[in-house]
Amino acid sequence: MIAEARIPSAIDQIAEDWVDTLVDLSPVLATYIGRNEANGRLDDVSPEGHERSVAATREALARLDATEPTDSIDAITKTDLSAELRLELELHDAQWHLRDLNVIASAAQDFRQAFDLMPTAEVEDWAVVAERLAAVPDALKGYTETLREGIRRGVVPARRQVVEVAKQITRYSADDGFFASFIAGAAPQEGQLPASLARELADRAGAARVAYDTLGSFLSTELAPVAGEEDAVGRELYALNSRRFLGASIDLDETYEWGREELARMIAEQESIANEILPGATLEEAVAHLEADPSRKLHGTDALQKWMQETSDRAIAELGVSHFDIPEEIRALECMIAPTQEGGIYYTGPTDDFSRPGRMWWSVPEGVTEFDTWRELTTVYHEGVPGHHLQIAQATYNRAELNTWRRVLAGTSGHAEGWALYAERLMEQLGYLDDPADRLGMLDGQRMRALRVVLDIGVHLGKPRLDGEGVWDHDYALETMRQNVNMPDEFRQFEVNRYLGWPGQAPSYKVGQRIWEEVRDAARAQQGEAFSFKDFHKRALDIGGVGLDTLRTVFAR
Repeated sequence: MIAEARIPSAIDQIAEDWVDTLVDLSPVLATYIGRNEANGRLDDVSPEGHERSVAATREALARLDATEPTDSIDAITKTDLSAELRLELELHDAQWHLRDLNVIASAAQDFRQAFDLMPTAEVEDWAVVAERLAAVPDALKGYTETLREGIRRGVVPARRQVVEVAKQITRYSADDGFFASFIAGAAPQEGQLPASLARELADRAGAARVAYDTLGSFLSTELAPVAGEEDAVGRELYALNSRRFLGASIDLDETYEWGREELARMIAEQESIANEILPGATLEEAVAHLEADPSRKLHGTDALQKWMQETSDRAIAELGVSHFDIPEEIRALECMIAPTQEGGIYYTGPTDDFSRPGRMWWSVPEGVTEFDTWRELTTVYHEGVPGHHLQIAQATYNRAELNTWRRVLAGTSGHAEGWALYAERLMEQLGYLDDPADRLGMLDGQRMRALRVVLDIGVHLGKPRLDGEGVWDHDYALETMRQNVNMPDEFRQFEVNRYLGWPGQAPSYKVGQRIWEEVRDAARAQQGEAFSFKDFHKRALDIGGVGLDTLRTVFAR
């Protein structure tokens, strides 16, 4: 049962007001957190819309600066929200918004993905979908205006990102692409759509397709010819984005060297387990042996979805008895095949009232029809329980202490993804990866995350290659991925393009894990025999999402 809530403070009110402001400024974000009153709109990412966001950020920061915390919960809120707002202003000063185009998390994808989480059970829901479809042309026009302003100022994304996003758009707008398929499947749970609404949906989906084609044409004919030749963003922009994804400042050069050491350690550990799987075998031979084992293979996305759900349900049931206190409200986790084929696996949190549960999504690239359970078991734990779902849903559940911003919006990739990698290792320690094959799969993911530290910093800071032959670039990054990561080449190519266009995000997983483990080990050293893993985890998750510098500060007290 949820505990009695604390009396909201002035800082809580500032945080609540900031959530309302974000709902108004970013209807896409509002949909993500279940604030459905904004579902008929899309974000204004035009130059004028960006200036409105900057003005709102400055106003919220001024209010925070003028307000004193009343308790430790307030202190965390003020520290973390202030840091986030100040960083947004730094990114604005660096003109990051003028070059904000990449293959995974820019407006081109955000506007399309906004439809994935919209309610569609009732006729009224589809009427709201029609409203949002009608908003697509103006939203993309505003985005184009911002990118054109970037061209005028000489602040442009890398050409590789422009070309790849243009390719994505052709899949969105094709006759069998997202918009056509989405509307073709339009139906409430009972009955049929009124003919007038069906026509409206078809017309507006058609207009959305045309708008995306127009954006694609702009990217190909105007932006690509003047886009950056280099994938690297350089040290200054990289440091800003690293802070954005970690909520912490790190020594980039030391972290690069640590990443090299961690990669070597992962390789040695994998080679040892390969010998357990097939005595005397190399890692490549052990992997080939596992890939040829039909008992460890799933065929088709239906089988993949069923296996994900069964694995997740079992973990929740067992861990909820033995190792974690899992409230009933967060025991529902839906495993989904994403309606796109871009590659990647991701989690979306529950709504604040749990009317929409947390969901694990698998975006399966075209042509990929077989999946290895030994490789992906750890992924289910990473995205579900005790990973993202336990972490994010627990914060959502903790209404007694946390304001809405702390429950559903605060935090960074390093906090969330670092916890998820921490959770993978925890599942190994709890015996869920005792099968050497499953452990090898976990290490395969950990090895990739270690490589990403080296690759991401290496490319964007122009570090020397591991082989000493020049500096990191796209081709060497892809070659190194092929040498170190066992996955279909479509995944590897997408992953490299993602890293190059989203600087600082990929290392946040492994660096976040490093910081989580440092915080835990420091707490254990401080508390001695009184230290309890269960108590540490509960305290850490009850804080909600925070930057990792804030997490360090909380436990240092």
